[in-house]
Amino acid sequence: MASIFNVQLFFFLLIIFFTIQPTQQQHPLDPLTPSELNLVQTILTHAYPNSNYNLTFQYVGLDDPDKPTLLSWLSNHSTTKIPQRRAFIIARINHQTHELIVDFSNHSIISNQIYQGHGFPLLTFDEQKAANALTLAHAPFIASVSKRGLKINEVVCGSFTVGWYGETRNNKRVVKVMCFYLDGTVNMFMRPLEGVTVTVDLEEMKIIGFWDRLTVPMPKAEGTDYRESEQKPPFLLPLKKITVEQPDGPSFEIDGHGVR
Repeated sequence: MASIFNVQLFFFLLIIFFTIQPTQQQHPLDPLTPSELNLVQTILTHAYPNSNYNLTFQYVGLDDPDKPTLLSWLSNHSTTKIPQRRAFIIARINHQTHELIVDFSNHSIISNQIYQGHGFPLLTFDEQKAANALTLAHAPFIASVSKRGLKINEVVCGSFTVGWYGETRNNKRVVKVMCFYLDGTVNMFMRPLEGVTVTVDLEEMKIIGFWDRLTVPMPKAEGTDYRESEQKPPFLLPLKKITVEQPDGPSFEIDGHGVR
């Protein structure tokens, strides 16, 4: 009984020890936490409800504190208050690019600037998926696939920016949809659907251009699968063994998100 009691007491004291340990102090340059990301979403969707605004998040990240404030904290972070945490957001709101800063201390937007320069923010996965789906359901595109003797259910597409070549500012966010053919291989880039070009306006989410210029023979699927399970002999000789050791351990330490 005494031994069981001692074991129970040991684990009880162990739990208390880890419970009362102070949590690691957050570094001002730590990335946003999941709760902070959720807070950003809550603040912006409250300010711009989807029922009235077309709001999409293109980028959300930490708004770095200014250097003097950061250096002051680093010089004596045991007594100096950690700089206020803020988030920098790039969002599309009603077809305009907004650069916003959210202050977590008062749960509010403290800066909101409309970007007027060249270029557009990153594409979102939802935008790309929607543009691809539009193409695969477009009747002229389906006819072009059928004309080439291909199966529409074996066609996959990807959305790519059209680029900027020095022309005057264009307010439309347009992507070019390029498509590829599977049917016997996973290496779709070896089987492009050439001669067909589709452009999609992401703001209106509609096809604004379709061209079927020429028919190019589709490469065969045989010999294009790069997966190891699909490879057949003869194989190259295996590499000789190599060993890398650090008997005294690594020359760096990982502390939270920092590496020393």
